[in-house]
Amino acid sequence: MKMEDIARLANVSKSAVSLALSGKPGIGAETRERIIQIANEHGYEGKAKAPVSADKLSRSLLFLVFANSGIVLEHYYQQPFFRELIHYIEERCRSKGFTLQFTSVDMESIGSIPAIVEENRSSGVILLGTNLSRQHIADVAEKLPRLVVLDTCFETLPVSFVEINNAMGAYQAGAYLCGMGHRDIGYIASNVRIHNFDARKQGFEAALRENGLEIASERTFAVAPTILSSQEAMKEQFERYLATYGKLPTALFCECDYIAISALKTLTELGQRVPEDVSIVGFDNISEAVIVSPELTTVHVEKSKLAYSAVDLLVEQIETNADVSVKTRVDTKLVQRLSCRAPGQTARPTYEKQPERA
Repeated sequence: MKMEDIARLANVSKSAVSLALSGKPGIGAETRERIIQIANEHGYEGKAKAPVSADKLSRSLLFLVFANSGIVLEHYYQQPFFRELIHYIEERCRSKGFTLQFTSVDMESIGSIPAIVEENRSSGVILLGTNLSRQHIADVAEKLPRLVVLDTCFETLPVSFVEINNAMGAYQAGAYLCGMGHRDIGYIASNVRIHNFDARKQGFEAALRENGLEIASERTFAVAPTILSSQEAMKEQFERYLATYGKLPTALFCECDYIAISALKTLTELGQRVPEDVSIVGFDNISEAVIVSPELTTVHVEKSKLAYSAVDLLVEQIETNADVSVKTRVDTKLVQRLSCRAPGQTARPTYEKQPERA
C-alpha cells in the first residue's frame, strides 16, 4: 500500500494524504479522518522511522490550536491573520534549525495534550491563545513545562506570552480619527469577545476621552468577526440607525479587518459611500486590506515580530532550561490609506502631480 493508493481510495490528492498522515494543516477534519481510516484499514505504516535521539527531540516544535471556538475556525490556517503568523513561525523555525508540527484539538482534549506532544515528538509548544480564556491556558500550562502562548496575555499567569499591543493600536486609530476632525464616531465590535478585542476597546475609549468624546451606546454595533462579505445583521443595525438619526456616524472603528471589510461592503449595498459619507478604520492589516476598494486604513500588526518572538522564547526555554516566564508585547502602527477622510470633505485626497515630460 502506497500513498498513491490511499489517495485513489480516498479520492484526494497525494499531497492531501501527506498532510493527513503528518498532522499538518491544509485539509478538513473529515477528510483527514477518512484518509487515516483508509490507511489503518489497509495496514499502511509509512516509511520506517529511525530512533529519535534526545538532541533530535529538542529540534521539533509543536504549534497547538484549539479550533472551532470563537474566532478560530476549523480552517484557521486559511484565515488571513493566522495564515501570515504560521508562515513566519515556520520561517523562524527553519532559521533556528527546528522542524514544526501542527495539531488542532477541541476544548475537551486538554487532558490528552501531553500524549499529543509526545506523539509529535516535540519538546516545546507554541499555543495559539487568541480564543482561549485564562483558565484554558492555566490548564494547558499545568501539563506542559515548555510553553509559549501567542496572541493573548494574562498578566497573573506564570506563563510566557507574546501578544499585540492591542490598546496602543486602537488608541492610535481613535487619535487619528479625532485628529481628522471626526466627532460623531461609531464603534463596530465583534459579537464574540476575546482578550484582544476587550483591550482594543479600552484603547479606543482612552483616545476618545482625551478628545472629550465617548463611544455612545447608540453608535455601537456588534457583528460576526469572521465574515469578509456583507452581513445582513450589520445591514439591519445600520438601517435602524438611519431610520432614527437620518445619517450614520461620520467614522467607524472596527475591532478587526474582517469586520471593517464587511462594513465597507455592507455600506456600499446601502448606498453609503466610503469615505465620502463614512470613514472606516480596521485592525490587523491583513493582505486583503489593500485588495478592497477603497484600500483600508488600518492598524498594522507586525506579525513577523510576533512569530519570531514566540519561537525565540521557546527555543531559549529548550536550550537553557529557563524557568522564568516572559511576557512580550509588540507595538503597532497606523497605516493610512483611502478609506478615511475628514468629515465634510467632498473630494478624494489628491497626490502631488508629477511634472509632464516634454
